Amino acid sequence: MNAYIQLALMPLIGAFIGWGTNLFAIKLIFRPLNPIKIPFLGIEIQGLIPKRRLDISRSIGEALENEIISTEEIIESLASDKNKTEIIKYIKDVVATKIDDKLPGFLPSGLRGSIANYVGDIIDRHGNELFDEMKATLIQKAKKEFQLKELVKEKINSFDLEELEDLIIRLSKQELKQIEVLGGIMGFFVGIVQALVSYYFL
Repeated sequence: MNAYIQLALMPLIGAFIGWGTNLFAIKLIFRPLNPIKIPFLGIEIQGLIPKRRLDISRSIGEALENEIISTEEIIESLASDKNKTEIIKYIKDVVATKIDDKLPGFLPSGLRGSIANYVGDIIDRHGNELFDEMKATLIQKAKKEFQLKELVKEKINSFDLEELEDLIIRLSKQELKQIEVLGGIMGFFVGIVQALVSYYFL
């Protein structure tokens, strides 16, 4: 083969090697799913994520709870001042409906309405105070009994390895494709450098 053709092919070969190397490295993140022992060498090969799934799930759970969103913040968001009025109104409507349903039917409708209005007035006067007490109690209880990091850890570990692989690939498909392409681009430029060096030594 002509030497100049060989030089021209170097960038293409470099691009192919760079792309293939990154593609292979990405595959090794997930595969093999189960440990494979190499005879005589005493080496065990397994994909990074399957091998360290427990550590990864724990780290994700801790990062989510400690650095992104806590149980307290979730409750604060759900029970914010913006939602307080709607929640108190909902409670008031439910109580009024229950009173109407549970009171004996022989009671005059006016009396039933008066009782419902009386209870509604109590809720209006003390609703904010009771709401804040309930929220504080719920936060304390959630801190003791609801561990967000443990919930995330258990959820991730409940996935089948192939399901977990599929999920990660779907979430990061574009980024993984960019890594493959970047490997090809870097390999191409390395090939150009090799071609230039070889040309000057021909």
